[in-house]
Amino acid sequence: MFASVLAAGAATGSFSEPGRKSPSPTSRSTTAAHHKDVTEAAAEAMADGKSPMEAAERAVSRSGDRWGAVYSQGEYEEFEEALDGQYTGVGLWARRERDGRIEVTRVQSGSPAAAAGIRKGDRLRSVDGQKVDGRPVTEVVSLLRGDADDAGDAAAGTEVSLGLERGTRAWSETLRRARLSTDSVTVHKLPGGVTVIRVGAFTKGSGDLVRTAVAQTPQRAGIVLDLRGNSGGLVTEAVTAASAFLDGGLVATYDVNGEQRALHADAGGDTARPLVALVDGGTMSAAELLTGALQDRGRAVVVGSRTFGKGSVQMPSRLPDGSVAELTVGHYRTPSGRGVDGRGLTPDLEADKESLERAETVLSGLGNAS
Repeated sequence: MFASVLAAGAATGSFSEPGRKSPSPTSRSTTAAHHKDVTEAAAEAMADGKSPMEAAERAVSRSGDRWGAVYSQGEYEEFEEALDGQYTGVGLWARRERDGRIEVTRVQSGSPAAAAGIRKGDRLRSVDGQKVDGRPVTEVVSLLRGDADDAGDAAAGTEVSLGLERGTRAWSETLRRARLSTDSVTVHKLPGGVTVIRVGAFTKGSGDLVRTAVAQTPQRAGIVLDLRGNSGGLVTEAVTAASAFLDGGLVATYDVNGEQRALHADAGGDTARPLVALVDGGTMSAAELLTGALQDRGRAVVVGSRTFGKGSVQMPSRLPDGSVAELTVGHYRTPSGRGVDGRGLTPDLEADKESLERAETVLSGLGNAS
């Protein structure tokens, strides 16, 4: 759940979206904000004995940068930790439905939530007695992690009480937070021999995990690269993942404060085996960058529904009090020059709940064999 915590997809009690916190760019946000204005506002507030973080937040709000944001030092450290593939939480992924309800979308195996019997589709109603309906997912994450005081997340072993609902049943569970891995890449084989590589977020090391999974898949077997619900992450990891399927060449171009730059795949990727990329409205930023590269270069058939449309580059700036402003500095484009921000990517084949079945059908037509 990095919903703005990695963007908007939501690893409740963990971070999925999360794209963030690295010297390399993360792909998020839409309009430009001025680092200078924000840092100057923070510095002036510090000199006047006021809160630099609050001043920076006001400056970001006035700037028109839709996804620009300011984070306390503790929050920022959590984001960096999440991108390293570790977090302290209960192992729930969740999303906010249109009616404001918070629904569990995934439960991490071996986590406190899994041990308590919580399942995908359950409704999360409260955290430590505080109702969560209508709250942004980021606030729900904060409650689950116990970091509402901006001092960083609560320690492993601390308790958190959840109010849950499943159909007509309502109950409470008290869980102990644990130190968990984000488990951003999982691999399984379908009965017909197709290998499914699911990437939940581009955390540190996820690109190499994708390359390893491809190398370990039988040569003639087709692959489904499942990017549904992938809210982004480190752009460099998405490029590494692209290198598993491309023999070098352009992955994306982007600009930083007007300076044009390019991202290229490493040589030596597997360019022959049948490949389908699965996407949906939760596929964002770095995941869209990867999808666009595979689609533009004719390397994969994209199946699913239109992606979210988050195609910007953001960089962090440290403020005088240790808080961090993350602001938009540019936007990226696919190899053919398509802009993603605010538009998303259209799949080659539209599919909803039957996306995986459609992917198998496409692979059979492309010559998949086990």
